[in-house]
Amino acid sequence: MKKIVNGKELQEKILESIHLLCGTVKETLGPKGNNVLIDHSNFSPFITNDGVTIAQNIESEDETIGAILEIIKEASIKTNEEVGDGTTTTLVLLESIYIKSLEYIEKGGSPILLKKELDKTLETILNELQKLKRKATIKDLKNIASISAGDEKLGNLAYQVMRRVKHKEAITVKEIPENKTTVSYLKGYTCETTLASPYFLKDINKLICKNAYILIMNTPLTNLESISFLLNDILKNKKSLIIIANGFEDNIVEELVSISLIEEISICLLKIEEYGMHIYEIMKDIECITDAKIVEDTITSKNVGIIENIEITKEKIRIDFKTAEKTKGYLTKLKQLLKEIENDLEKEFYEKRIAMFFNGTALIKLGAPTKIERIEKRMRLEDALCALSTSDKGILLGSGISLLQVASKLSRKNAACKIWKEALKKPLEQITKNAGLNFLEIRKQIEDEKYNLIYNISNDTWEESLHTKVIDPFLVVAQALINATSIAGMLLTTKSLIINEYKNNSNKETEYNNW
Repeated sequence: MKKIVNGKELQEKILESIHLLCGTVKETLGPKGNNVLIDHSNFSPFITNDGVTIAQNIESEDETIGAILEIIKEASIKTNEEVGDGTTTTLVLLESIYIKSLEYIEKGGSPILLKKELDKTLETILNELQKLKRKATIKDLKNIASISAGDEKLGNLAYQVMRRVKHKEAITVKEIPENKTTVSYLKGYTCETTLASPYFLKDINKLICKNAYILIMNTPLTNLESISFLLNDILKNKKSLIIIANGFEDNIVEELVSISLIEEISICLLKIEEYGMHIYEIMKDIECITDAKIVEDTITSKNVGIIENIEITKEKIRIDFKTAEKTKGYLTKLKQLLKEIENDLEKEFYEKRIAMFFNGTALIKLGAPTKIERIEKRMRLEDALCALSTSDKGILLGSGISLLQVASKLSRKNAACKIWKEALKKPLEQITKNAGLNFLEIRKQIEDEKYNLIYNISNDTWEESLHTKVIDPFLVVAQALINATSIAGMLLTTKSLIINEYKNNSNKETEYNNW
C-alpha cells in the first residue's frame, strides 16, 4: 500500500518539520546559545550545543514528517561533512528562506521561477562575500578555534596541534576517563593493526625494532616453508622480522611465537585493521617507504624490505622513514588521485595518508571526569579543528555580521532579493536573541558605524572590525548559504510525497519477489 501526501497537507507537514528541526537547533546558535539534553537509546544521555548532533537526533513518529526531516537534516549534515561547522547557521537560513518563499508562492508566485531567482541571487551573495574576506593571521586562527570550541583553552589546544601536523585528518581524538588532556606527536607512517598474538610483544606495551626485515603479503600466510629462507637468515644474523599478511593459520602463529621466545629474537605477525581496498592501499604506502615488494604469489628474497625503525603496539605500528625521490613521486600520484575523488570518506582516507608522509600524526587524549562531559568536549574540539582546516581559504566578520553587510548591498529587484535580505539578517538576530540582547539596537549601531565597529557577544564589548575576535572561516559561511538554498529550493518545488507502507514482512517480501 502506498500513502500519498500532497497539496496543502504536504505544505503544512513541511512547515511543521522545519519548525520542529530548525526551531530546536537554532536555540544553540552563538557564543551564548543554549544546550540541548539528548537521551539516546544506544548511549547514556548527554548535553551538547552541536547543531548537527542535535539535528541527527530529532525524529518524529509521523511518517510524513519523518521523511521530510531526513531531507532537511541533509542540509546540516552536508555542511558538517564538507567544512565541519556552520550546521546551525544553515538551518537558520533554511527556515527563513522557506517561510518567506512560501508567503510569496501563496500569493501566486511560481516556485520554479523563484528557485531560479534564489540561486541567481546566491551567486551575487557569494561574490560579495569574496570581496569581504581577508587572509587569516595567527591571532585570527587562535580566535577562530576558540570561538568554534566555545572555550579559549580548548581552542588553543586545537590551534597548537593543527600548527604542528597541518592536516586535521592526521589528528586522532581519544576520550579518556581522567581529568587531564595530553597530546603526543608521532613522526612517520602510522596505521592501525592487529597482532596475531599478544605474546609477540613479550610482556611489554611497545616493541621497538631497528633495521628489521619486513614482508608484506597481499595473501594469507598458510605455511612456514614459504618463508624458510627468511627464517634461516634472521636466526643466523639475529635480525628482527615483521610480517604483514591478509590472514594466518593458528598453527603458524604458534610456531612463530615459539621461535621468537626460544631464539630470543623479535618476530611480529600482524594484519592491517581496515576494509576492502584500503588494506591494499596501506600496503602500497608501506611498500613505498620500506622498499619491500608486496607478495601476490610466490615469496622470494626480492619481496623483503628493510625498516630502519618501527614501533609496534597491540593496536598500531609506526614506521620511521626518510623522504626519497621514490617517496616524492609516490606522493605526487596520491595527490593526483585525491583530485579525482568525490566521496568524502574516501577523500579523508587519502588526505590522512598524505599528511602522514609530510608531518606525521597527533594523538589527543581528551580527559574529563564524566562521560557526558567528554562527549561534549570532544564535539567542541572537533569543531575547532574543522574550523581551522577551512580558514586557509580566508575569513569573514563572524556572528552573521558579514551576511548582514551583504544584505545591505542587495537591491530589491525581485522577490528572491527580498527573501534573501530577510534571511541574511536571521543569524545575527538569532545569536543576539539567544544572548538576551536587543538585535535592532546592535544592528543599528553596527550599520551606523559602517561595520567598522563590531559587538563581541562573548565578552559584551565593542571591537574594531580589523582587530575583532568575531570571525568565521569563509568556506563555512559559503557552504551554509549553498546548502540552505539547495534544500529550501527542493522543498519549495516538491508537490507530492509517496510513502511505501507494508502491513507485515510477508507482504514486503512478496513485493520484492514480484520484481
